[in-house]
Amino acid sequence: MVSSVDIAQRIIEAVLAQRLAPGTRLGEQSLSILFDCSRTLVREALVRLAARGIVTVSSRRGWYVVQPSHDEAREAFEARRVIETGLIRRTQSIDKPSLKRLRQHLKQEQAALKGSDVGQRSYLLGDFHVCLAECLGNQLLADTLRDYTARTTLIAMLYQSTHDAVQSCQDHVAIVEALERGDTAAAEQLMEAHIGQVQAALRLAPANDPLAGLRDALAPLREATPGSGRSRRATPPDPSQPPPETYLGALL
Repeated sequence: MVSSVDIAQRIIEAVLAQRLAPGTRLGEQSLSILFDCSRTLVREALVRLAARGIVTVSSRRGWYVVQPSHDEAREAFEARRVIETGLIRRTQSIDKPSLKRLRQHLKQEQAALKGSDVGQRSYLLGDFHVCLAECLGNQLLADTLRDYTARTTLIAMLYQSTHDAVQSCQDHVAIVEALERGDTAAAEQLMEAHIGQVQAALRLAPANDPLAGLRDALAPLREATPGSGRSRRATPPDPSQPPPETYLGALL
């Protein structure tokens, strides 16, 4: 029998795998059919996720995956930076079973990079940070990081991140190697740089930029219009309109 915790976990996993995009509508009826459970259980799961900042609800639009603002994006990365570098800084040493687990995770990342399953690759790259927190002995912060990692995954999708997956994996390898040789200072610096690079790859306007909207509107044209010989930019979704409901059976 599925529980509300199971449903919430599946939705988090779908976000980490980039199978649920920001703004995706999560219909209670659709989810209850997919999970073969009552709408009450679905609602409990969605309330859990709302408290964790992954979904939100409105009387007009219903439940949907959050679409973080620029400020929320910066705050999410700053929270991850504080948590992850702080965890490493407080680490005296890492035991052999934990190192073995981290190495195994890196092997899975490297295998996923060679494959065609983009969702699996995205999930593993995000889950590395949760795995690291668990290996450093703090399950509470690992659970918190899972939510922040899900949020930054949504942010990367929403703001068209250009960060390279191969580079992310290489960064993870370097962090584990530093921990293995007991150089926590180097591991902390590598983590700081890694999170900074991921954040820098987002197409975010500078904070308090009064020209952000106009700058975006007047950006160079990109997409060719068939038969016109001219190019145009893709029209961004209107946040005031309800997003289409994704067929969740293909995602979950």
